[in-house]
Amino acid sequence: MFDIREELKKLPAKPGVYLMHDEKDAVIYVGKAVNLRNRVRQYFRPSHNEGIKKDQMVKQIARFEYIITDSELEALILECNLIKEHRPKYNTMLRDDKSYPYIRVTLGEDFPRVLFSRQMKKDKSRYFGPYTSAGAVKETIELIQKLYSIRSCRRSLPRDAGKERPCLNYHIHRCMAPCQGNVSKEEYREKIGCAMDFLNGNYQPVLSGLEEKMQEASDRMDFEKAIEYRELLGAVRQVAQKQKITNSDGEDKDVVAMASDGEDAVVQVFFVRDGKLIGRDHFHVSVRSGDSRPQVLETFLKQFYAGTPFIPRELMIQEEIGEAALLEEWLSKKRGQKVRIRVPKKGAKEKLVELAAQNARMVLSQDKEKIKREEGRTIGALKEIGELLGLDGIRRVEAYDISNISGFEAVGSMVVYEKGRPKRSDYRKFKLRTVTGPDDYGSMHEVLTRRFSHGIREREERREQEMDPEYGSFTRFPDLIMMDGGKGQVNVALQALGEMGLDIPVCGMVKDDSHRTRGLYYQNEEVPIDKRSEGFKLITRIQDEAHRFAIEYHRSLRGKEQVHSVLDDIPGIGPARRKALMKEFLSLDGIRAADVGTLARLPAMNAQAAQAVYEFFHKEEGRP
Repeated sequence: MFDIREELKKLPAKPGVYLMHDEKDAVIYVGKAVNLRNRVRQYFRPSHNEGIKKDQMVKQIARFEYIITDSELEALILECNLIKEHRPKYNTMLRDDKSYPYIRVTLGEDFPRVLFSRQMKKDKSRYFGPYTSAGAVKETIELIQKLYSIRSCRRSLPRDAGKERPCLNYHIHRCMAPCQGNVSKEEYREKIGCAMDFLNGNYQPVLSGLEEKMQEASDRMDFEKAIEYRELLGAVRQVAQKQKITNSDGEDKDVVAMASDGEDAVVQVFFVRDGKLIGRDHFHVSVRSGDSRPQVLETFLKQFYAGTPFIPRELMIQEEIGEAALLEEWLSKKRGQKVRIRVPKKGAKEKLVELAAQNARMVLSQDKEKIKREEGRTIGALKEIGELLGLDGIRRVEAYDISNISGFEAVGSMVVYEKGRPKRSDYRKFKLRTVTGPDDYGSMHEVLTRRFSHGIREREERREQEMDPEYGSFTRFPDLIMMDGGKGQVNVALQALGEMGLDIPVCGMVKDDSHRTRGLYYQNEEVPIDKRSEGFKLITRIQDEAHRFAIEYHRSLRGKEQVHSVLDDIPGIGPARRKALMKEFLSLDGIRAADVGTLARLPAMNAQAAQAVYEFFHKEEGRP
């Protein structure tokens, strides 16, 4: 259980982003803080008033998590990314990325320019940012032009060289006038390289130079010039908070770093998608005696990416590992494209890896025991189930249930657990199309056929489009299917899978006479399980969740008007005939008791419609 009072004591007095979760583990609010300890604690003080909306939100908080950053500016950008990813109920949506300014270096030109931009496009330009101060960005661009004499005109060079006189910037020493042929392409590119070094974070030479010039101007009583240098220093320092949270390359990458105390380790993975940090996860790792840090990291990479369906283009890791080339080859084969493993040594990428390591160190120091318990409940429980069934590497589990009342409005539910935790974004609902009446076996056959035939089609479509076939909504198939029932349900599932040429292990969650889970049915045998084990508790949670999800969907359909739904399932019965039937017979039982002749005598009916109604209510009769 998440003890909010205890977790509040562990909050760091650092900038970062916090995520509030409800009892279903959905993210309901994302916020940023200059001081996480002070900000998050405020929500839980009785005397603190956040307003009606926030007070309602606080009542729903079941747990919270946080990601520390190096500055409030980084927290702002990360907050924006996470809100877009999770779309929390109690957040006001933030502005799009285009509202943040970037610095653009037009490397696609022979004589590049350094420009202000509100958008980051996938072109040959190099982008720096985003930043929160447009004024500071403009001052920095102006500073770069002063320091390195970079052009700002729109002339197409070298095509337009010599056609016009040099502009004012040349005469005030802010441009080398490549339009006049005053500088070679190589010399100009060298200046651009210096400017990009500055934008990459190599500020010290410039800061030192500006401070020296400011002091010299002050010494000679030129205070106006000194103030100018002081303002430029302030602009440079503000831009020096360059973002690690959003990268300009727009690529997908994972950032992997770890912290270890010799016996245990925590590995932190930051997920960067389309250049934005959108989430993270951490994993507890047991360290064997004699294992080095690179060995622990290498083992984790092998196990983690053996089970994850998505492989990014690049892995940024904390330190060199022994089998990097072999891992690259393996990952590239899995992805179908080249995958790079890199150890950043400087710049924003190195700082992002360090940020991941910093978060890992905090998790290790604060949540060591909690992580062990949580992994016992999730990954450890899955491992227990796998050992019971003789299956290795169970990561994704899908469970199915059918809900109906007297056979009417039958619906199917599919819930998904990954690494022992519910993955609600992959849950699916099925309103039965081909089965009517109380036929649970037929209903389950339809649900499984629809689910996996859809997945097979989607896989083929993604292959044709040269996309990862296992990264669509239905294309990720489970390592184990759990049915809410015993032998009959399992056999129906195996039959449906066999018809589609699929070989996926299926087990049943068997209940006793008191409707309590007692074990698993697998390969024609009932497998007993210790009711005190974490594996048994996970099975119970999965079974309860599948049942809850089906009942919830069924209730929503009944709420729309049950009679309408039942009669509308009969071919040829529309609103007029439905109204006539209910007016004449008053109830479903009355309709069921009528024979074909009685039904056909109604003005709105004919012989064909009467036969359809009779068969609908009597087709189950005579079955064994």
